[in-house]
Amino acid sequence: MREFDFELAVCAHLEREGRLVARQLAGGVHGSRVMDVVVVEPGPSFDERTRLTPETIPPALLESDIGPGRARRPATLVGDSDRARALVERGVEVGYLQRERRDGQKRVRATARYPDDWFGGLVGIENKPELGRPGDLRLQLRKDVSLALFDRVVLATLSHVTGAHLNRIPDEVGVWRVDPPEGYEVLREPTPLATDEPGIEVVDTHPERADVRPVTAGEKRRYRRRVAERAYGKGWRVPFPDCPAVEDRPVAGVPGLPYCTRQERYVRPADACDCEGSGPEVDTRTLRAAHSPWVRDPEGTARRQAALDRFRE
Repeated sequence: MREFDFELAVCAHLEREGRLVARQLAGGVHGSRVMDVVVVEPGPSFDERTRLTPETIPPALLESDIGPGRARRPATLVGDSDRARALVERGVEVGYLQRERRDGQKRVRATARYPDDWFGGLVGIENKPELGRPGDLRLQLRKDVSLALFDRVVLATLSHVTGAHLNRIPDEVGVWRVDPPEGYEVLREPTPLATDEPGIEVVDTHPERADVRPVTAGEKRRYRRRVAERAYGKGWRVPFPDCPAVEDRPVAGVPGLPYCTRQERYVRPADACDCEGSGPEVDTRTLRAAHSPWVRDPEGTARRQAALDRFRE
């Protein structure tokens, strides 16, 4: 089974359980780690987050001194560069910021307080359908445990898992054996990691040494929020290619997965074959809202957009 097909199956089973799931997110602070699947566990203020915006709020805005209490000049908050101005524009576009004009100057404020406790935990899942070709799997999982950016780390596989396999995987890492049509079996529960303490990130390896960087608890806290935010806005589905050979083929009853009947596999837009004609119109955002805790059209966003339109007039 192709790793992409396997990854979609893992995501579908998790979403069927009502989880907030995303694919292919950065999983390192200084390095280039990409985590295959991320599950965001809701926290006490999850509903407050869903009312803000369905999109990812730019991390730089969350790390600046922007709040709902007082409108401030954008340049004093994020700077006056082209990038800073683009950040403010994006903040307004997604509904997190609103503009005001005072004494002839443009100012911005947050539409509501950002709830830092909206997520309660992060689960990182490494997909390895075939354990017979482990590659650098053991080293990668040791890196994840050492950094402890995720509360729990899990290895998902199609393979029959033996005691020898388990002995080569760090004890802290959970193990799932996945049956794509049916679900997954938990072979070993993951051990909670110390996400609120400093960690060590392996950024490069050499035959005789490893280059590491310490990561403070504060850095981890900020980056965990970045991962959660990106997961909330991104999700896990891919756009449907505009190809008549592609159909929506659900996994475990979860729809919104583009399957190519000619290639007999799930595809991304770049994978589609060169067929004439149009593909199916599938609204993956509506499907995500129907099958997960993500909210596509929060009421607050609509009210803020109406207010913004009046300001522009």
